[in-house]
Amino acid sequence: MSASIDHIRNIGIIAHIDAGKTTTTERILYYAGVVHRPGGVDEGTTATDFDEEEAKRGITIYSAAITCHWKGYSVNIIDTPGHVDFTAEVERSLRVLDGAVVVFSAMEGVEAQSETVWRQADKYNVPRICFINKMDRIGASFNRTFEEIKRRLRANPVALQIPIGEGSTSTGVSFEGVIDLIKMKSLYYDKESMGANFEVRDIADEYLEEAREWRSKMLEAVAELDEKVLEQYYETEDIPEEDLLRLLREATLRGDLQPTFCGSSLNFIGVQPVLDAVGEFLPSPLDRPPVEGINPQPKKRGGEAGEPESRATSVDEPMCGLVFKIQTDKHGDLCFIRVYSGQLKSGTRLLNARTGKKELISQLWRVHADSREKVETDSIDAGDIAGVIGPKDAVTGDTLCDIKHPILLESISFPETVISMAVEPESSADRKKLEETLVKLSRQDPTFKAIPNEETGQTIVSGMGELHLEVLRNRMQKEFNLSVRVHKPRVSYRETVSAAVEKRVEFNRPSANGNLYFCVKLRLEPFKGEVPVSIASKLKPEDLDPGLVKVMMDTLRMGVDGGGQVGFPLMNVQFTVLEAHSREGETNDAAVEAAVSEALHGCIMEAKMQLLEPIMKMEVVTPDEFRGNIQADLSSRNASVLNSEWRGDLCVMEVESPLSQLFGYSTQIRSLSQGRASFSMEPLKYAPAPPSVLKEMIG
Repeated sequence: MSASIDHIRNIGIIAHIDAGKTTTTERILYYAGVVHRPGGVDEGTTATDFDEEEAKRGITIYSAAITCHWKGYSVNIIDTPGHVDFTAEVERSLRVLDGAVVVFSAMEGVEAQSETVWRQADKYNVPRICFINKMDRIGASFNRTFEEIKRRLRANPVALQIPIGEGSTSTGVSFEGVIDLIKMKSLYYDKESMGANFEVRDIADEYLEEAREWRSKMLEAVAELDEKVLEQYYETEDIPEEDLLRLLREATLRGDLQPTFCGSSLNFIGVQPVLDAVGEFLPSPLDRPPVEGINPQPKKRGGEAGEPESRATSVDEPMCGLVFKIQTDKHGDLCFIRVYSGQLKSGTRLLNARTGKKELISQLWRVHADSREKVETDSIDAGDIAGVIGPKDAVTGDTLCDIKHPILLESISFPETVISMAVEPESSADRKKLEETLVKLSRQDPTFKAIPNEETGQTIVSGMGELHLEVLRNRMQKEFNLSVRVHKPRVSYRETVSAAVEKRVEFNRPSANGNLYFCVKLRLEPFKGEVPVSIASKLKPEDLDPGLVKVMMDTLRMGVDGGGQVGFPLMNVQFTVLEAHSREGETNDAAVEAAVSEALHGCIMEAKMQLLEPIMKMEVVTPDEFRGNIQADLSSRNASVLNSEWRGDLCVMEVESPLSQLFGYSTQIRSLSQGRASFSMEPLKYAPAPPSVLKEMIG
């Protein structure tokens, strides 16, 4: 039975790798009755990490959707990866979610990817709650992690719980339970029932003063949000529980604060309060503003293309939804759709607002990680998430909407790929199969690109990191039974220009049907904007027929995809049409395409090209005794250590390094530290590569 819209919660579990996202999700599913026994990451038995690669590596690679019910709420949970190579999974999940649970390790605190996912949540204005996990581990510190959340994330965490003890010693675990600062009670969880049963006790004398201090901080943080409540608080030094919960919810929805909890998911401590908080504090679809878009079709229902459109979260509105993930399946591709308005019904046709084509919705499914059940009502209401079989041309970021009421929602943006490698089939007979497989993989994964090289017979595939490409290669072999030869990964450079260049081309040639003529002048220049390549025009409306203008601009857009002088994608450049001339009876589409292509090629080849290389932001964590050797190695890789700080006995270094210098670094850092140091990295920016790199490529 479907829940009312105000009792739906669409949430993501997000964090740095190994903070305990999947284990937390697994415990939630156990307490909600979805699984009868919680699985373990180390054993490869979790519900959400069902893929063979995930189970083998002990990490989440693909975002997994699963639905559970808790105290009257229907909770759609997406467990997302923490590894930077798969950050696109986090991006597309947060685009359609209403709230998030951010998990932190009490040992490591706020880590590099913690900052990345927090920024992604900021980008989409996603309200969130914090869960400080692994309170039972050696070196765990609630206070340190709490302060890092404030300082490094510029957040406003408000503790609703504090730990009873923390960490562990040689004699056993010191962390025993949690103190509820709202009810001022201690919660002790029963390990025999795997945390399903817990005991509520009065706060022990040794923790009472600390609990009172933290409760005062919580009350002050909340009271400051409301003048009337603040006056009351100054008079009574307390806030009624009903008002406290209301103000906490309102402030969480606005993003003014983040309710913060603590526990140990592995040892079954403190998970149920987090699940309670999802219903209590995170938004329903009704708490989110109407979704905004534009009219994609001119002169439909009296509107012009590009005019703003919006849809409220209501079943009475025309249907619109966003495809945020595509999962290939032997029974047909499964499209994950967030329904923003109206009803999504099986057996109906919807408009793909990007392509203008109609897509059939043949089946609706409730997805539970690697299993699914058919939607009994054959319809999904506004605010909900479902899996759909039927759409043939839909890709991630597409809007599916009512044919008579078109709307194009903002798509999902993904980071640029930073690494590539050449692949080719083991036999020529598999060439077509390789092409088909790469199309399927790129449709499922928007950060995976495949460009064939007809001269070499190879295909250049690009992704977000070495692990990303390795996983994709393994999928080709195991899922698609395709053997490929793989060449050494290389950096995905970009090309830009350091100065403006102009090219005028006059195409004037006889043909079988008469003379063909078109003249165009282009300028190529440095430019920084929201898109890598900008295309502009200085022409006036009367200068050229609108149909020819369209052909000219389409030719430019297609032409820039060919890259620069070396063949890498162009970046931070602008092409501007300065002038264009046609002749009556002599100018057609072919003449325009020929002239524009020649001018475009001329600009690129005559420009002073500059190679850009990806720079990675790294966080290196090492015991002090290995710090010197690791810093020396980083220096040899042209890396810069920007900042160092201490996290307990560990030194945490903030580093920037060219990606070209980091191949095989994981092996090297283990060797330098006897396996005790670790690192994480994410793409930061593109910066000029040494001139010798371009010289070597050009020869």
